[in-house]
Amino acid sequence: MTVRLPAVCAAALLVAALLTGAAAPQEPAPPCDPIDPAACLLPFPNDWFTVADPTTDTGRRVALSAETMPKNAAGVPIAPAEWNRSDGFSPGSMILARVPGLDLTATGAAPITDIGRSLDRNAPIVLVDVKTGERWPYWAELDANASTPERRALIVRPARNLREGRTYAVVLRHLRDAGGAPIPPGAVYARILAGDDPDGRGRLLSRLARHGIGRDGLYLAWDFTVASERGLTERALTMRDDALRQLRGGSPRFEVTAVTDFTPEQDDRIGRRIEGTFRVPSYLDRPGGPPGSGLHYGPDGRPARLPGNEQVAPFRCEVPRVAFERSARAALYGHGLLGRQAEVGADNVKTMAQKHGFVFCATKWIGMADEDVPHVVSTFADLSRFHTIPDRTQQGFVNAMYLGRAMTARDGFTAHPAFQRQDGRALIDAREGLVFDGNSQGGILGGALVALSTDIRRGVLGVTGMNYSTLFNRSSDAGPFQAVLDRAYPDRLEQQIILALMQMLWDRGEANGYAAHMTDDPLRGTPRHRVLMHVAFGDHQVAQVSADVEARTIGARLRTPALAPGRSPDVVPYWGIRPMRGPVHPGSAMVVWDSGTPAPPLTNTPPTEGADPHSDPRRTPEAQLQKAIFLKTGVVADTCGGEPCRSGQY
Repeated sequence: MTVRLPAVCAAALLVAALLTGAAAPQEPAPPCDPIDPAACLLPFPNDWFTVADPTTDTGRRVALSAETMPKNAAGVPIAPAEWNRSDGFSPGSMILARVPGLDLTATGAAPITDIGRSLDRNAPIVLVDVKTGERWPYWAELDANASTPERRALIVRPARNLREGRTYAVVLRHLRDAGGAPIPPGAVYARILAGDDPDGRGRLLSRLARHGIGRDGLYLAWDFTVASERGLTERALTMRDDALRQLRGGSPRFEVTAVTDFTPEQDDRIGRRIEGTFRVPSYLDRPGGPPGSGLHYGPDGRPARLPGNEQVAPFRCEVPRVAFERSARAALYGHGLLGRQAEVGADNVKTMAQKHGFVFCATKWIGMADEDVPHVVSTFADLSRFHTIPDRTQQGFVNAMYLGRAMTARDGFTAHPAFQRQDGRALIDAREGLVFDGNSQGGILGGALVALSTDIRRGVLGVTGMNYSTLFNRSSDAGPFQAVLDRAYPDRLEQQIILALMQMLWDRGEANGYAAHMTDDPLRGTPRHRVLMHVAFGDHQVAQVSADVEARTIGARLRTPALAPGRSPDVVPYWGIRPMRGPVHPGSAMVVWDSGTPAPPLTNTPPTEGADPHSDPRRTPEAQLQKAIFLKTGVVADTCGGEPCRSGQY
């Protein structure tokens, strides 16, 4: 609560200050930003909810309080401690405000189908770097899930991730209602524009004026700071470096628990399945790091290992028949949403292994694996515990890196009889290095793994995208979690704030927090990587628009023609993604696979029309051939004969 001085006491202090020449005491700022009274945390993200901190790379630190945070149906506010570790907001954060009566079409705001319009000089919504004046592309939408017009959020989504550590201003101006009438600013902001400005917001308006953005028609303006590279990635890098240092260039300890050999009649593609466990240092706060564990932090605020704490992680490897003739390449596989390592035995993976010569091994993406399901669902009823999901996922990155090292180290799998032919020759060709292939959640989390890995140089991200806060409303998979969220936090306007808050922590455990360093601008101690993104047009589970944002952020090229004429509803399809030059491209790229499914909705809702093409690219022979060429050479080849790439039965 805001502490206010009694009038007499305040007057006496003011007189004393005038007599002594001291500054008059300032009343503490209220915890909620009064410029958007619809909800305490609006507008969001917002530097109103940060404080100066010279120890961070941005000079700011998030400073949320319990009284500002959303409360669940039991009246319990989200505990802000984990958010307050951040030195800024998510680089992919959706930007939220509420504008009563707003009509985006009448206003002329850039829709999802015309992102280029967001950079128009007179655009009614401006997203701009406060220091440089650089305009940033976005699309604007009104929350289609709102229960009433009065509680409908304006959502502005960056079309490419914002730059780390930079401060951006959001400007809303010349807004109109459905009848075309101008929408005047709210009472509080109108007073600020009139000069009643106790919090010094006029300084931002002066900076905007220097970039050619004046006060004419202004409805609202505010600024926010994006988290720094260190703020986003230091936790995972600390864990990675400490864990790999303990290996001293060798393999982690592992145990083979089951070896199954198949006759050609039993399986004409896989000759041997190998299962077991391996040991990984655990940086979680419970012995063994079960679901619900969070990171354990040391005195320096970085993840630290409790004495002797370790993960006993499972693995499963599928060895193709061709490996018994000539050693096959080592490939990590990333499983799908809340799945398990057994997905490495899926039909499409076995075909890929045998036809193109890969030994695929997988472990669980802990934090988002089958064993986590009850805990993940429960966090949507009390978001104070949400941090445990990305915390365990970060541990999962270390686990995957350890499995990769076991596959390629001289004293690892290749030295064990289970991974050898009868003549003692290794089934895995470790000399070729390690590659990654993942689908769905495996593609989303796989982007972060590739960015962090010192061993993986090339990765395929199948039916992928980022970030989860964009994906949530647009995914057919969200239903069970949405049902829990509706019971615990029923206000749909507040739900959008919650998704934006969740993204700040999700950044630690998914591609969004690492995307700026996934390819040509690597993290410290990390090589450059090449990434091939496969996207299913009209995907019901992973919205293709989230893949577009990822492609723009990592600098991936677009394989063209991406779609047949008329398939895309966009004014400029795949705006801002540069095309590949010619039929081969030695670098990162995005390839769109079309199964004939209708284009997705233009609203933040999941697709419902047509068959879900989510699994089609990974099953398509031309897509598998393209993946194999890329994983072996780093070159994206046109395997579609110069035509749009088609999958499924299309």
